[in-house]
Amino acid sequence: MKEITPYGHMIQDYYVNKLRVVMNDRSKKLTSIKNRKDAEKYVSDVRSKIKKCFGVFPAKTPLNAKTTGVLKKDGYSIEKIVFESRPGFYVSANLYLPSGIKGKVPAVLGACGHSDTGKAAEPYQSFCIGLALKGFAVLIYDPIEQGERQQYLREKHPLIPEGLCAKHNMSGNHMQLAGEFFGSWRVWDGIRALDYLLSRPEVDTSRVGMTGNSGGGTLTSFIGALDERITMTAPSCYVTTYLHNIENELPQDAEQNPPGFFKYGLDMGDLFLAHAPRPTLLLAQKNDFFDPRGTEKTFTQIKRIYRILGHEDDVESFTGPDSHGYHLKNREAMYKFFLKHAGVKGKAAEPEIKLETHENLSVSKSGQLLTDFKNAHPIFELTAGKAVELRKKRKVPSIKELSKTVSSMLAVKMTDSVPHYRKIRERYEDELFLFVNRFAVESEPGIQAILFSFTKNAPTHFLDMGKTAVLHIPHLSTRSDFNDGKIPAHEEGTTVFSLDIRGIGETAAVSCGFPEDFFAPYETDFFYGCCGSLMQEPYLGGKVKDILMTLNLLKSAGFNDITLSGRGLGAVPAVFAALLSGNVKKTILCNALLSYQELAEAIAYKWPFSHMLFGVLKKFDLPDVFTALKGKLSIVDPWDEQMRLWNKKPCAVHCGELGIDKAVISFS
Repeated sequence: MKEITPYGHMIQDYYVNKLRVVMNDRSKKLTSIKNRKDAEKYVSDVRSKIKKCFGVFPAKTPLNAKTTGVLKKDGYSIEKIVFESRPGFYVSANLYLPSGIKGKVPAVLGACGHSDTGKAAEPYQSFCIGLALKGFAVLIYDPIEQGERQQYLREKHPLIPEGLCAKHNMSGNHMQLAGEFFGSWRVWDGIRALDYLLSRPEVDTSRVGMTGNSGGGTLTSFIGALDERITMTAPSCYVTTYLHNIENELPQDAEQNPPGFFKYGLDMGDLFLAHAPRPTLLLAQKNDFFDPRGTEKTFTQIKRIYRILGHEDDVESFTGPDSHGYHLKNREAMYKFFLKHAGVKGKAAEPEIKLETHENLSVSKSGQLLTDFKNAHPIFELTAGKAVELRKKRKVPSIKELSKTVSSMLAVKMTDSVPHYRKIRERYEDELFLFVNRFAVESEPGIQAILFSFTKNAPTHFLDMGKTAVLHIPHLSTRSDFNDGKIPAHEEGTTVFSLDIRGIGETAAVSCGFPEDFFAPYETDFFYGCCGSLMQEPYLGGKVKDILMTLNLLKSAGFNDITLSGRGLGAVPAVFAALLSGNVKKTILCNALLSYQELAEAIAYKWPFSHMLFGVLKKFDLPDVFTALKGKLSIVDPWDEQMRLWNKKPCAVHCGELGIDKAVISFS
């Protein structure tokens, strides 16, 4: 059967419509603010909500900061700094100091965008030098996987991706299984960098700015919202509205999507209102993929609140004429703003800049901290360690506790309601001599899961009444599973159905640039996984809901003996649906993932973010679900973290370690 995607924009429209409701509610709240008391209450409220999204930060440990070298330049110097934001987690930084300092000077924390060379990239060196020559102390540090902080140096692995953003997602996605948000790790590096900057005797701690571009604009916005020591901010090429990003089908890295942000009714403007009326400059570009129309809308919202607070002049916006990047005109707008609010006399024009090589700015001898410091830990090693700790602490839940926890984490509310379904025009497959019957099951407003059945002599225009059925949840599509012979064979008296749940097969999203690879690390499946995370309504939970509602539909048609089959990606929502539904007599999983633990402990993995749950390893793992289905479950040809077939002997050992009954596992 040939693949078709007639519902290719369904998921996109679903999330756009959900977010419009959230943002309309937020707009009404902002409009209702009429006086200072209202504004101050709103500021306090969003500050509290933002903190919840980022979670609890670790206790501060000694920075163990060291200076490994100094470059003396004309009008300024550059100190090469290394410190530990967490024990064994090293951060490289450059401190730019004006020459001839008398007394204390204002300071700026610089945040890098997504540049491979980190702090050595041209625009970041430029604004550091420019600010130093205007009398500011500037500390700029390498974010994770950038500059001297590459994380995948010691290991060779076939699934370590190419490209900075893809590596960020590889590091960030699986740590969510352990309840960790990659954005919080990056923010913590910045907070500890700020600790170091403010410890310097040259720095006036009452005049502290922060700026950065793109991913650095993200960090500026996040850290500015979370750390009150920042007294003025100038994020560049990041601030728009989340609705513009979602409407424009713009994925962002794992670190740019705080879990629950939409659940709490937040938008980007709230990152600045959290400490209103602190001086804020929003920098944008005319031809940026971060939509400047959203920047203008955010600015208008912020300015109104600042006006009510009596500080209308402390928020500004500047849109440069260029494409994405911290180009000259935006840097000069930032200089002017910081000079004004730091009370420093000077001109906004950028002086002549002489750039250093990456090698000259390197803190480490080799150019990489993981090479120089043998006790240094890559981030995936720390994620694995956290997962191991959680496994030791985790208790086996009762079936009742497990069902309640699974339902809550998936954000699935159990119901016996029978969904409406549409009859879609059947297709006759000449080569197969089969009618492919199709029904669109409306599992919730805006979502249709496509239910297939197969008949030889004539099409069926309604769901036949029956008793015994198999409901198959395919890996990537019903059509590909059918073509590969993976859909369970028909047996006399049994009706076989297959269901394209949201995001696969006929509902596979045709957005985000139409990627050909479903598993592309920065495209549609990841994008909608992030949308679900921001809503705190997991994309995986929606897939489970599609199955549960279809099971209700089949039950209403008289099917009281239902076997649920799931393959590959389909096995994950299938096993959760089997646990939660009372309509499943037997469950067969083919090519199933055996545990979330193995993903969290892996250097790299293929299973996508869309099939993960935030903090799941704090509560349970897949083997707990398998145990709860004992006597009604079989797993055939399980896959490992790379989606490869397990070998029998290693699988037996692995199952023993996980507490999975070996009798459940079989190989074809």
